[in-house]
Amino acid sequence: MTRLMMILFSMISTTLMGVGMVVALVLGYDTLNPLLVAIAIGFVASIPASWFVAKQITG
Repeated sequence: MTRLMMILFSMISTTLMGVGMVVALVLGYDTLNPLLVAIAIGFVASIPASWFVAKQITG
């Protein structure tokens, strides 16, 4: 399950970090620090998300 989680993590983290960056830009935060915070939140949120998806796939 760990290998599957790492493969999923590479896709899920990219997606969630991109979503966080787009949300920050739409809200008008266009400087470096808010964008880095949004990207970090997406990165941290992708760890349990990828674990949950891997767990659901393996049954």
